[in-house]
Amino acid sequence: MSNTKAYGAVFLIRLIYAVMQILMKATFNEGMSTSVFVFYRQSVATLFLVPVAFLLERKRAPPLQYMVALKIFALAFCGISGSINIYNIGLNYTTATSASAMFNIMPVIAFILAVLFRMETVKLNRMHGMVKTSGIVLCLAGVITLALYQGPELKLFTHRYLLHHTGSRTHGASSTHSKKSWVLGVFLMVMSTAAWALWAVLQGPLLLEYPSKLLNTALQCLFSTIQSFFLALIIERDFSRWKIGLDVTLISVIYCGIIVSGVAHYLQSWTIEKKGPVFLTMSMPLTLVITIILSTILLGEAICLGSVLGGILLVGGLYNVLWGKRMEALHSKIEASNGAEASMEEKEKETQV
Repeated sequence: MSNTKAYGAVFLIRLIYAVMQILMKATFNEGMSTSVFVFYRQSVATLFLVPVAFLLERKRAPPLQYMVALKIFALAFCGISGSINIYNIGLNYTTATSASAMFNIMPVIAFILAVLFRMETVKLNRMHGMVKTSGIVLCLAGVITLALYQGPELKLFTHRYLLHHTGSRTHGASSTHSKKSWVLGVFLMVMSTAAWALWAVLQGPLLLEYPSKLLNTALQCLFSTIQSFFLALIIERDFSRWKIGLDVTLISVIYCGIIVSGVAHYLQSWTIEKKGPVFLTMSMPLTLVITIILSTILLGEAICLGSVLGGILLVGGLYNVLWGKRMEALHSKIEASNGAEASMEEKEKETQV
């Protein structure tokens, strides 16, 4: 039953992030400042989560020590305010397709970090180790395919799409990128993804020190709001771009603030506690697959053959790693059972002697 809940939570998380990507793309098409957007979404998340966390956790939450608060502050910057701002800046230097592809290297980075922190093991001489490794290879192949190969368009829908781009607030971003700006964008994407992966890996140990998941999420939202405000002041000096209209921008801010920064972050913390960080991050290719479908329906974007092939490789890598982890868990149970039986036999022999 717990496995069913974990898989359901992971799918819901990926669906939430897929819808987020569609809304953010429509919002940035309207010319919304990326740094200001981060501040607004975290403000909404804080206003939503802090009262709820205070009402539900004020009596049972453990005392917040200074060092724990400092760690939560650092993780808030690593996994929310800092990484999201870097991601959005990198997106301006590249394309949405390349950005999505780069974002999917997070499972690889998280797996490497988890191995370095001894939270995961890879035994290449065992079947489960080879299966997990093949999953990582498939994920890398999927990312490379998405980044370097587009192929023919497979436009499945020809109707009028729901989230149209009016261009009323666009600031004339160029559709072409120089080689230097492209390299910079890719570098920023890698930095952002590495920060998210580090957040996912370090979230587990933090929950052992401070087990209140709801209050932990609320505090991270609060700290990231303060951090995002100062980052927005530094990055965006044009205060006319701080305005929010009654359009998709407002919907996106509310959705990202409550559903993404609130609900999804709490679900992520719960999933990490139950199944570990690699289980969560290896599900990220699902977001890309769902996004491809929703972008076609809502934004009228054509699906490229490269996206389909890359998505298949990424999902194949996901299930290979999950299959390897399941094999490893079953193998550990069998070894533990055999060890217990051997111990019982030894005790019986000693009794007979």
